[in-house]
Amino acid sequence: MKDGIHTRPVLREGHTYWLVLTCVGQGRALLTVVPKKSGAGAVIPCDRAVVQQRINGYGPVHIDVVGSKGTTGALAWRINELNRPALSGGHHESRVR
Repeated sequence: MKDGIHTRPVLREGHTYWLVLTCVGQGRALLTVVPKKSGAGAVIPCDRAVVQQRINGYGPVHIDVVGSKGTTGALAWRINELNRPALSGGHHESRVR
């Protein structure tokens, strides 16, 4: 948990993605997404819960996840592109389990 997640994916502008995160251990982790128009921050409990969030592609995105003080465990994450561009007037969501 010390290292956290610090990734800078380049997402295709106008496309929508699912960010999927889980934490196993004790405590909680904090998600930050920059720019804010791409997605919101979140608290990820380290109780094996899966946290999913829609991320909008606006070019480079900064995704950071760090454990709060005293948190121990491991993080897992992935980003899935949805089938339609975000600007198409609709969306298609794929389930991630």
